[in-house]
Amino acid sequence: MAHLIRSLWRQYRSVGLIYRISVAFVLGSAAGIVFGEQMAVVAPLGDLFLRLLNMLVIPIIVFTLLTGIRQLSPARLGRIGGATVGLYAVTTTIAGIIGLAVANVLQPGRGVEFAGGEAQSQAPPSVTEVLLGLVPNNPVAAMADGNLLGTVFFVIVFGIALTYVRARKEEYAESVDSVFEAFEVGAEAMFVVVRGVLEYGVVGVFALMASGIGTEGIGVFTSLGALVLAVAVGVTVHVVFTYLFLLMGVVVGVSPISFLAGAKDAMLTAFATRSSSGTLPVTMRNAEEDLRIEERVYSFALPVGATANMDGAAIRQAITVMFAANVVGQPLALTEQAFVLLVAVLISIGTAGVPGAGIVMLTVILTQVGLPLEVVGFVAGVDPILGRIATMNNVTGDLAVSTVVGKWNDAVDFDGGVWTRGRERLGGVVPGDD
Repeated sequence: MAHLIRSLWRQYRSVGLIYRISVAFVLGSAAGIVFGEQMAVVAPLGDLFLRLLNMLVIPIIVFTLLTGIRQLSPARLGRIGGATVGLYAVTTTIAGIIGLAVANVLQPGRGVEFAGGEAQSQAPPSVTEVLLGLVPNNPVAAMADGNLLGTVFFVIVFGIALTYVRARKEEYAESVDSVFEAFEVGAEAMFVVVRGVLEYGVVGVFALMASGIGTEGIGVFTSLGALVLAVAVGVTVHVVFTYLFLLMGVVVGVSPISFLAGAKDAMLTAFATRSSSGTLPVTMRNAEEDLRIEERVYSFALPVGATANMDGAAIRQAITVMFAANVVGQPLALTEQAFVLLVAVLISIGTAGVPGAGIVMLTVILTQVGLPLEVVGFVAGVDPILGRIATMNNVTGDLAVSTVVGKWNDAVDFDGGVWTRGRERLGGVVPGDD
């Protein structure tokens, strides 16, 4: 019997993890539709998966970010950081433009009867509060509270200080290297834990989809079909045009299919969890093992992206505001749409990478353009599916930008990982070769 169990386990493990998770996703969705609220019984299994992922976020940021900084001088970190933040700003702006364009073409909300609803809103943070929030009062408390921006800020400052001590005080150089080596061992250990959590992810994804659809009902995904369709179209256009064609095809010069093959685990996990932050361990694993991006790049770009790169949020907010304007019979003029674009881009950058944050941020934009907040309650019914679509977009963008920055800094192994598995290099040129 033991031999049979081991044999079955080996056969199970021989199937790629992404395929096992995909099957779990489909079966979980089907179970939720068929058995309905009875599937709420498996919700704790999904909650456990989310807890395991969230448990890994702060340790992975601390270990990998410090390990990456070890390989960088302050000047080089500035180049990588500047390129990363600049690209995130550009892609988010493009996302907002695409969202408005799609909304103008499809006109979601036209003919929809607004039945009112209670707005679920709260006061958004001011720009000053957001900027001050980058600097934690207590770095240990920031880590304990899951404050990603505060944690990233402190770790970068601490890492740069360590490199400064190593360079300026020769007597401490060996000790500083020992500190970095200890964190490098910690990073490797965390990736071992990530692999174990992802094995459980097959169960977790099944439970998340089964309990989510079972309790919310498939009607949640269809009651406001025009809005869901518009956001899905906007995200698809952004992924295909901006990430695959523009960044992968034109800038990097690789097959978009190869990139998707390397990003698929993170994309599916993001759709299932609705959390860029929670997906970060999977995103980092894809960056290192599949896309072969060096740690000195992805250890900076991905944590920053999980908190500041919200392309999907920009698309979602732009389309949702246009939807709200149509629903209440107050179509927005071009000048108002330009203002929506500006606010959507700025707000999306400050949107936390956790489920439900988009609803809070929607209230900000609606207030700015003078639309009733009651629309938030109307839209909240499809927030789960909109959040899933937007989060998948965000995570894809994180990996796309990391790949571009890695290429610019000779930090991607295009002769390994997904780049060598059945892909054709555009024009027959190996990216990064001069």
